[in-house]
Amino acid sequence: MGVALAPSGPAAEFDQSGTGSAHWSRVARETAEDLATDAVARDQAGKPPFDEVSRLRESGLLTLLVPAELGGGGVDWTRAYAVVREIAAADGAIGQLLGCHYFTSWSARFFADPALAARLERRSAAERWCWGGGLARQEPALTLTRDTRGYVLNGRQSYAAGVLVADRLAVRAVLAGTGEPVALVVDPALAGVVVDGDADPFGQRLAAGGSVEFDAVPIAADDVLGSLSADEDVLSPLTALVSPVGRLLSAQLRLGMAEGVLAEAREYSRSGHSHWHPDWPVGSPQDPQVLTAYGELTVLTRSASALADEARRAVQGGLDHGEDLTYEDYAEISVLVAMAEAAASKAAQESTARALDIIGARSASARLGFDRFWRNARTHTLYEPVAHRLQDVGDYFLNGAHPPFVLPV
Repeated sequence: MGVALAPSGPAAEFDQSGTGSAHWSRVARETAEDLATDAVARDQAGKPPFDEVSRLRESGLLTLLVPAELGGGGVDWTRAYAVVREIAAADGAIGQLLGCHYFTSWSARFFADPALAARLERRSAAERWCWGGGLARQEPALTLTRDTRGYVLNGRQSYAAGVLVADRLAVRAVLAGTGEPVALVVDPALAGVVVDGDADPFGQRLAAGGSVEFDAVPIAADDVLGSLSADEDVLSPLTALVSPVGRLLSAQLRLGMAEGVLAEAREYSRSGHSHWHPDWPVGSPQDPQVLTAYGELTVLTRSASALADEARRAVQGGLDHGEDLTYEDYAEISVLVAMAEAAASKAAQESTARALDIIGARSASARLGFDRFWRNARTHTLYEPVAHRLQDVGDYFLNGAHPPFVLPV
């Protein structure tokens, strides 16, 4: 799929240095082009994306973030963000599915001790697991209770991405008796785990979202990764980076959607086969109203891209600082990501809605599939609204308050 006119796209935006970078850029581009060929038909069919996961698995993209010495792609978040954005431009739902996989599969690196994280990542790469779930706070919470053999998990997670196709789930639960929140890994094939595709959203239908019921599910001690407590005595600044790392995925996903719809609209506008609405826009691709609309959306999306790139550099810099990171560093990074989220949200919603006006009445054709971009962007922004993020930015700017530790859905 061609790179959208706004912004210039992952290959130009991100530094290409690093082992295997050119290879993964090519793989992401080819996978995106493959997904784009039947994106409309797959969206309209709305089937669980087992075939799409097979494409990701065969491409090697599922192992992208696993260290090379453990059998993975050995790249950092800079490349992972670029891949998610490339895939999202072709298919927003699969972009979300892949982003969820990267975030949940990486959770062991943040919360578990290094030996346990290495064992999980080695097996994940060897068996090419697809991960799903979510670590966001929810009510009522899942409950983890100690027993003689380890732990037992009970409760219902009302919504999580990827659960219909996942080989492993990363979920949040609270320890019975103490109330401490913890991250844990669950095999969905275990007895007592029931996955239900009951979400039935009007967009992001191929993100494999749904609810999960846990009924006395046995959990081994090694499957409990670590604490999710926001108490600064427990949560180090480095571990807290899991929040902006995950939320920046949302920004990249939204930018990909904005780029994708503008790329398709531009191709349609240039094709000579478009049938313009008699009132608005009133003419050809040289019509001033059409040009103005494309210009405004280009500026909007490129501006959001620049802010996302600044946030991406800050996130990667924070990860590179490691244990030397301070809470003030974390706060600044988190605020930058919040700004990127807000800008990308506006770019995605405006681009996916106004592209329909640019194309005119023909955009109502289900065969063209332009509506999927709007449905996908709007669904994602409903699950991940930015109002609270804007409040965090304002509170930090005005009062110097540190943003709260908030994990993505």
